[in-house]
Amino acid sequence: MQPAPRDLTCLVTGATGYVGGRLVPELLAAGHRVRVLTRSPGKLRDRPWIRDVEVVEGDAADDDAVVRACTGADVVYYLVHSLAVGRAFEERDRRTAEVVARAVRGAGVGRLVYLGGLEPPDEELSPHLRSRAEMARVLLGSGVPTVVLRAAIVLGSGSASFEMLRHLTERLPVMVTPRWVHSRIQPIAIRDVLRYLVGCATLPPDVHRCFDIGGPDVMDYAQMMQRYAEVTGLPRRRILPVPALTPSLSSHWVGLITPVPASIARPLVESLRNTVVASEHDIARYVPDPPEGLLGFDDAVRLAVQRVRDHAVVTRWTGASVPGAPSDPLPSDPDWAGGSLHLDERTRDTDAPPGALWRVVEGIGGETGWYSFPLAWEVRGWLDRAVGGVGLRRGRRHPSDLDVGDALDWWRVEELEEGRLLRLRAEMRLPGLAWLEFHVERAEDGRTRLRQKATFHPHGLLGHLYWWSISPFHGIVFGSMVRNLCRAAEALDEPGATTTRAA
Repeated sequence: MQPAPRDLTCLVTGATGYVGGRLVPELLAAGHRVRVLTRSPGKLRDRPWIRDVEVVEGDAADDDAVVRACTGADVVYYLVHSLAVGRAFEERDRRTAEVVARAVRGAGVGRLVYLGGLEPPDEELSPHLRSRAEMARVLLGSGVPTVVLRAAIVLGSGSASFEMLRHLTERLPVMVTPRWVHSRIQPIAIRDVLRYLVGCATLPPDVHRCFDIGGPDVMDYAQMMQRYAEVTGLPRRRILPVPALTPSLSSHWVGLITPVPASIARPLVESLRNTVVASEHDIARYVPDPPEGLLGFDDAVRLAVQRVRDHAVVTRWTGASVPGAPSDPLPSDPDWAGGSLHLDERTRDTDAPPGALWRVVEGIGGETGWYSFPLAWEVRGWLDRAVGGVGLRRGRRHPSDLDVGDALDWWRVEELEEGRLLRLRAEMRLPGLAWLEFHVERAEDGRTRLRQKATFHPHGLLGHLYWWSISPFHGIVFGSMVRNLCRAAEALDEPGATTTRAA
C-alpha cells in the first residue's frame, strides 16, 4: 500500500550542508517524516528541528550505513557534493553515488532526488560540472525512479556563490576580472530550489529524468555584480576583463577578497566559464510555479541581504566540511597512550559573574575579534589564506550565539555546554591537529574562574617544529587572551555597559 502523499519517509543526505539543512524543515512543514544520514551527528545537535527527525550516523560512502539509512525510506534526497580539486574528488563522488544507487535499489526506495548542475551542450564541462553529470548518470541508472534537478548559481543568504558575489561587489568598486564574467548564467533563488525539491517527493513513479531549473533572469556575472550594486545602493562598478587570468589565479584572487577560500572558490570559478542556462522548464508540469512567479534576481538579492543584516541566516556554506579540514575529536588521555600532545593551559579568576564571562566567551571571534594581539591573528589568517586555507574571513553565523558545528573564523565549534564549556577545533592548514577550549566555572573562593587550554597534536617532526617555533608567542597571544576576556566580562558587568570590539 502506497503511503499518503503527505506521509512519506524522506531520507536527506548532506543535512549539515547549505541546501540539506534548509530542506529538512521544509519537508517537515510539508507533513513528511524525515531521516538524516550524517557522519557528524553532533553538528546537528543545536538545529531547531533535530528532535523531529531520525538521525542515522554514517558516511554516504559506507555501504552498511547507507543501507541502514535507506531501509524503510520512501524518498531519498542525495545532496552530497565535494568541493575539492584534482581527479581524486571525481572518483570519490562517483563511488559514493554508486553506493547510494545500490542501496536505494536494494531497499526498495520509491523515489531518488538529486540536485546537480546545468550541463551546457557542446561545451567542455568544468571538472565539477563533469562530476555532477557523472553522478546524475549513476543515479539515473539505479533502477529506482529518479529525478535530477539541474541548477546554476543558487542565490540565498549564506550560500558560497552568494557570498562570493556579495563580497566581490561590495569590496571592489574597480575590479580586474577573467573572461568568465561574460559567460551566461541563469541563477535561481534558494526558496525556489527548495520548493522544487519538496515537490519532487510526490512525483508519479513514471517520472524518471533530468529537469533544468532556473530563475526568470539570464545574465552574465558582470551583470550580476552590477545588479547587486544597484539593488544594495552601491555606485556602479567598473569591471575590466583580463583574458590572462586562469581559474587557478582567479580562485586565489577570490580567496583574498572574499570569505570563500581558494580551495572552494576554484570549483565555483571553473564552473562559471560554462554557459549555464536552462534549456527547458518541464518541471512546471509537475511542480507548478507559484502564482507570483519565480523569484527574480533583484528580489532574491534583497531578501538574502536583509537576512544577513538581520542575522537570520539559517544555513551557511561554512556548515559543510572544508576540503582537507580535520574532523578528529579532541583525544582523551586513555585513547592517547603513546601519542604526543602539546598543551598551553592558563587560568584566571575574576569578580565578574559566570553569566557575564560566558557571554564574552561565546561572543569571541568574527567582528569582535580574539581579545589578543589582533595583528598576529590577522597575519596568521593571511598566511593561511595564501596556502588555500580558510583564514579568518568566515566570521560567525550570529554575533552572539554559537551552535555545535558552527564555523568561527578558522575554527569550528566541536563542543558547547551552555554557560561552562566552549571547545573549538582548528580548520586552518597546520602540520597537526589543534583545539582551543574555554571553561567557565566557580573558584573555591566564590569568584569566577576561566580556564583556557590550547592543545596541539603534531604530525611528525614538522609538527613538533611548528609548535616550538610559535611557543615564544604563546605568552603574548594566549596570555593576553585569558586576561582580556576576564576584563571584558568585568566591564560588561558594570551598569550600562555594552559589548565592544575586542582589542
